[in-house]
Amino acid sequence: MKKFLTLLLAAMLIQAGASAQDLTFDASRGIERTLTYDGRAVNFIAYENIFYVANPASDAQRLSVYVPAEYLRGGIVNGYSATTAPIFLPNGVGGYMPGNILEPLENDRMSGGANASLVALSRGLVVVSPAIRGRTTVEGGEYVGKAPALIVDYKAAVRWLRFNRDRLPAGDTEKIISNGTSAGGALSAALGATGNAHEFEPYLADLGAAFERDDIFASSDYCPITNLDNADAAYEWIFCGVNEYYQAVWQRNPNATAEDANHPVPVKKAAVMTAEEIKASETLRDAFPAYVNSLDLLDEHGNPLTLDKRGNGSFKDYIKGKYIESAQSALDSGADLAGVDWVKIKRGRVVDVDLKKYPAAVTRMKAAPAFDKLDLSSGENDEFGTAANEPRHFNKTLFNDTFANADVIRMMNPMNFIGREDVTTAKHFRIRHGAADRDTALAIPAILALKLQNSGVDVDFFSPWGRGHGGDYDLPELFDWIDGICKGGA
Repeated sequence: MKKFLTLLLAAMLIQAGASAQDLTFDASRGIERTLTYDGRAVNFIAYENIFYVANPASDAQRLSVYVPAEYLRGGIVNGYSATTAPIFLPNGVGGYMPGNILEPLENDRMSGGANASLVALSRGLVVVSPAIRGRTTVEGGEYVGKAPALIVDYKAAVRWLRFNRDRLPAGDTEKIISNGTSAGGALSAALGATGNAHEFEPYLADLGAAFERDDIFASSDYCPITNLDNADAAYEWIFCGVNEYYQAVWQRNPNATAEDANHPVPVKKAAVMTAEEIKASETLRDAFPAYVNSLDLLDEHGNPLTLDKRGNGSFKDYIKGKYIESAQSALDSGADLAGVDWVKIKRGRVVDVDLKKYPAAVTRMKAAPAFDKLDLSSGENDEFGTAANEPRHFNKTLFNDTFANADVIRMMNPMNFIGREDVTTAKHFRIRHGAADRDTALAIPAILALKLQNSGVDVDFFSPWGRGHGGDYDLPELFDWIDGICKGGA
């Protein structure tokens, strides 16, 4: 009943609001373009910079639609037709900053090659990429992109798609697949986990979002910076005891040629945590077992995954198993792991990993707390800040003042929605987190994956060996996965 009344209120607000922008898709605006991927032409029609809400809080709330040109001629691409083509929904969010529209590119600055949007088109997917507000978005002197604006915008884009389901030249709106990296990976995970959740309705209604569903079919999440209210504890469960940390500082390359002299390079700069930070690290480490145990997680055989007060137990063994799987995959591919002192190998098999040696080997990146900083200086503190740009705390283990709105903190964490009967969770998740990622602990995406699996969701979770913090590094495999879930009738 509560959900029905919330939906009814949202519909009334949309009806009453002045619709400054028409949400109806205009198929006459398309422009045909051609790019090259893997030695062949990729022809597509671009419909660009379309508002996806009627009452935008920012001029940035626009999206672009890219459709393989063959579909407008009744053709088939990679076994898909205009009516069966999945819709790839990538976001460009990083650091909880505003995300730009990800137009197809042959030479993406981040990947050094074709970006995910172009590869998706080459594989027959329709690409719809929304620009999304972030923590630095300002309109009318106010910061309008603080939490939960990012997930609200992503949902509004999904609703726009469903509103225009019969007007789009191609694309199956029941096969929408999100994709993102880092904070964008967290956003993609949140979209997949919070389908049709009533908490977001007032925000969507205020924007004049289409009165449609916002659940999706699948979610692709690279190194998601998620579960922020527990991410500090997870980080210290791994890194506590390592007090020196290294962050990248961009400096001029002394060996650069004259042509490259103005292009800085990242250099690791060491620092040592203060006594206050070390104390916070220990407090957070000690709090992590209780959080893990509160989740009632099970492994694939139905065995409980728990930790004792010292941080040891079956959950730790599960995490070790993910690193063992990663190292074995690298070993099977011909990698030389002889110098990796935290990995134990016998007769070509990885038999154990030492999680005490691991943090020293990969090095700590962030002083404690990693996300909710003592001085409110992190991007995440900024993300939970006010419209006046005042940062806020969000970790109850350490702080009880200058705190963000509790409801907003809950809305930003997908863990709070998985398994709820009134929420439609995506059927499929693909989660990747590099084995050398120092930005957040592997435990965080692992907890997300386990919670999803325990709720009956199909999850493909892996930690690629040697990978740090990044995404879209395995695009052929990503789109093979998408083909598998979309062509298999799931």
